[in-house]
Amino acid sequence: MGRPPLPIGTYGAVRYYRTSTGWRATTKFRDFDGRTRPVERAGRTKTAADRALKVALRERAQTAGGGDVTPETLFRDVAELWFQAVSEAVEQGSRSPGTAGTYRSILDRQVLPGLGAFRVRELTVAPLDRFLITVRRSTGLATAKTARSVISGVIGLAVRHGALSSNPVRDTSPLEAGRKKGPRALTTEEREQWFAQLDADQVAVRKDLPDLCRFMLATGVRIGEALGVYWSDVDMDTATVRIDHTVLRVKGEGLRRSPTKTAAGERTLPLPSWVVSILRERARGEDGPVFADALGGLRDPSNTMADLREARGTDGFAWVTSHVFRKTAATILDEAGLTARLIADQLGHSKPSMTQDVYLGRKVVSPATAAALEGAAVKPPTGVSCG
Repeated sequence: MGRPPLPIGTYGAVRYYRTSTGWRATTKFRDFDGRTRPVERAGRTKTAADRALKVALRERAQTAGGGDVTPETLFRDVAELWFQAVSEAVEQGSRSPGTAGTYRSILDRQVLPGLGAFRVRELTVAPLDRFLITVRRSTGLATAKTARSVISGVIGLAVRHGALSSNPVRDTSPLEAGRKKGPRALTTEEREQWFAQLDADQVAVRKDLPDLCRFMLATGVRIGEALGVYWSDVDMDTATVRIDHTVLRVKGEGLRRSPTKTAAGERTLPLPSWVVSILRERARGEDGPVFADALGGLRDPSNTMADLREARGTDGFAWVTSHVFRKTAATILDEAGLTARLIADQLGHSKPSMTQDVYLGRKVVSPATAAALEGAAVKPPTGVSCG
């Protein structure tokens, strides 16, 4: 039986020969086209020849496949290749700029400082597990989960290039939270108190928060989607609004009005009459953002959320965020008997299960359940205690 071939991207034993001018180091390298070719380098000393050969082999491993990833490639280099693909997906419209911005931030702040110097072959379960546990302890569960997704994407690229046989991220410890709090929605009384407080707050009124909150409550849209609505998206006659854009901040570019993240996010929503009346009073006959900044341009969602935090105070409504109006709208629709599919369509979710698990603030079960079970009564015999 013949000697097995070298693995792709590796070299065999190195041999050294003395020459008239010094030394020559030679070996055989199996290129990425499957062919094995001789590679040699010379030097004045044996050590110099060996060093020159190793440099040549390393460069060959990194470039022979036209940018291919090998077991010796540094994680930071694979990460840049992966993020380049993410950026291209953003340009093609299949990825959200906001997602790309989040990934870039996590890469720069967490992943590359912790794993950037590792080589692909060194990325085993143990160091990845230690890293993710450290991230969770230092920055929280949400950041650790995003870091895990980023690392998995980067290593997935290495797997597709044949540098690893499988993705070790899959075998790291699950990142789980304790018992999750159920979604909380504003009750009728809380809604009345919230808007009374907001309408009486002159700073909140100046920052246009009462109408914005009412619009989010009436539609269930995300804050970025609300700020991305232009007057041309609103049809007063049919009482509808087209939701197909969102506002986000892109690093190095500023605010951008971008298409919604998914196809399910593109939707036309019917408007309650009371919010149509609000919009009619606001209309000025010019196109542009319905909820604009002081100069009439796009409004920053992050700054607007900060304004909401300031307006809610510290007592009573400290738990209220922009997403609470979305959850409240979903809960109102649920209590009205609408199906999960209809509510998911309203919120722009592709899966009703997402709507049910995350957005419906259910705590008190409907009395209708007791009425339905009334006929199932099996009473104990007279005089017999059940205790």
